[in-house]
Amino acid sequence: MGTRGPVPKRSDKKLGKPTRAKGAELPLTHAPAGGEARWPAPDESWHPIARDWYLALQQSGQARFYEQSDVATARYVAEGMSRNLEGNRFSAQLFAAVNSAMSNLLVTEGDRRRVRMELQRDAGAGAQAADVPSIDGYRKRLTGG
Repeated sequence: MGTRGPVPKRSDKKLGKPTRAKGAELPLTHAPAGGEARWPAPDESWHPIARDWYLALQQSGQARFYEQSDVATARYVAEGMSRNLEGNRFSAQLFAAVNSAMSNLLVTEGDRRRVRMELQRDAGAGAQAADVPSIDGYRKRLTGG
């Protein structure tokens, strides 16, 4: 289970030595994986947004860690998402349940950081890091140094 509270910074954005909260490092229990998960085709009756989400999820980096039970959960989430989008009334309660289940599948970057998972992009694949100005540059200009 991940941590609660604000989303942690990416490891390459943290300054100084890593800090550990009391009890943060719990021992891991290892078990063999069940093999590569099989992804059934999306249900044709699903809303297009739910279908797109399901297809995008199986292409995502975290999907390589999914077991067959995670794929089954993703199908269930897509079904709930589809029913909410196609219903007469949008249900905030169903949306919250779907959003919570999506979080359990580590769908967003924040979800992944909370469990200390970072996906690395191949620098040669055209993905470039944003050119973020350094705070030191601002400090030098302000202080004249």
